[in-house]
Amino acid sequence: MKITLEHVTKKFGDAVAVNDLSAVIESGKLIALLGPSGCGKSTILNMLSGILPVSGGRIFFEDRDVTDLPPEKRNVGLVFQNYALYPHMTVRENICFPLEIKRIPKKQRFERAGELAELVRISEFLDRKPSQLSGGQQQRVAIARALAKEPALLLLDEPLSNLDAKLRVEMREEILRIQRASKVTTVFVTHDQEEASSIADQVVLLKLGVLQQQNSPRQLYDEPVNFFAADFLGAPPINRLRGTIENGAFRFDGSKVRVSLPLRRDVANGTEAILAVRAESIVVPAQGDSLQARVLERYWINKDELSLLEIEGQQCRGFISGDYPLSIGENIQLSFKRRGVFLFDAQTGERLS
Repeated sequence: MKITLEHVTKKFGDAVAVNDLSAVIESGKLIALLGPSGCGKSTILNMLSGILPVSGGRIFFEDRDVTDLPPEKRNVGLVFQNYALYPHMTVRENICFPLEIKRIPKKQRFERAGELAELVRISEFLDRKPSQLSGGQQQRVAIARALAKEPALLLLDEPLSNLDAKLRVEMREEILRIQRASKVTTVFVTHDQEEASSIADQVVLLKLGVLQQQNSPRQLYDEPVNFFAADFLGAPPINRLRGTIENGAFRFDGSKVRVSLPLRRDVANGTEAILAVRAESIVVPAQGDSLQARVLERYWINKDELSLLEIEGQQCRGFISGDYPLSIGENIQLSFKRRGVFLFDAQTGERLS
């Protein structure tokens, strides 16, 4: 089912939680609502479900205007952050509960519960109570219960936040598998950019209730529309080197050294700018135009070796192969790849290159 939000706004008193949001969620896709705490992610989810009324704008499921419809008339499945399972019921009874409300015969309810338990891989736990399950197993039950009534839209609110790091990786792969198998349009809320990037077909990136960018994770990473988007995605965070624009080139603060990048428009001399460089875009030894840098420190991050460098009095981090020996305090020559290197207006965050 295709979801369309047209100029959707949500206010709580004078506070604007979601501001004039327009977005399209294509049918059968897995979409991540991503952003820092307080950016409006869960508010959007609750407006999609009908739990929260909108303050302005319209919401469409396909061509049907559902803006004013109550939750029970939207055919939406919702999985809460704490799973909200009924503790006195077995797994089977929890999964069957939405069907019982719809007065589906017991035999059909149990058949459907068995099918869903197999889909989410909890068949052996059908007679257990939630207290007898791990966090990951409880999450699977909650997803199965949400799918039981065959929703047109599945909503997941921070579904992995209560799990440990190892289980989060496993469960995000499971969510992707279940979504692909069920083919239900799915929207999930997260503040974890790695989580969103790893499984989402598209990411809706938000800041203070305002849509910043909606793209595939790869496109969002490679072509950020502003500095917030570039800075929010990536680990370690993108390097930010400060300077000004001088005759169409970036000049480092306190230095005469300049870096030329193709500008998208004419930029006035003296405009404060940020040269944003991803760690994997630093090349040592240099290839082509080079900059001098000093090695401050080296770290191991899993299989990667990360170097802390100083360029024209400013620090940045770069992934430099352990095959290329570096010593702390050593001066080296480096260059930048074209990919993963951007210029932004330091005041507005607008992308300049």
